[in-house]
Amino acid sequence: MEPETAAPADVPADVPVPAGRPVQTVGRRKQAIARVRLVPGSGNFRLNGKDLERYFPNKVHQQVIREPLSTVERAENFDVVATLSGGGPSGQAGALRMAIARALSTYDADDRPALKKAGMLSRDSRAKERKKYGLKKARKAPQYSKR
Repeated sequence: MEPETAAPADVPADVPVPAGRPVQTVGRRKQAIARVRLVPGSGNFRLNGKDLERYFPNKVHQQVIREPLSTVERAENFDVVATLSGGGPSGQAGALRMAIARALSTYDADDRPALKKAGMLSRDSRAKERKKYGLKKARKAPQYSKR
């Protein structure tokens, strides 16, 4: 008899199938980095040891963070445990959104097209432009005086 350790024929060998296990991903935006563990659960968020409403009091940031879960209609299926560092609130919210979207697409490949169409899987590479010498900021010049 042949041992049954081989993977089923319908599942590709290179695709991980996390059946009930946590999925870990990283998201980045501006200077912010979000490390996320997506765990099957009831829709709770733990961000640096705090819940979502305490860490992000701004409702717009909360909506941005919940967007990937609501896009694939799994808001109540997963708990999100995240470590956020760097940047400000807006950058951290964007990084967290990207990390959650990546975790969802890793967990179930059928969700990837919807997340990709919504633009949640592509990194927003915009960053602050550096200050140039002779200028007050990146582009703001001192006031011109004719005489």
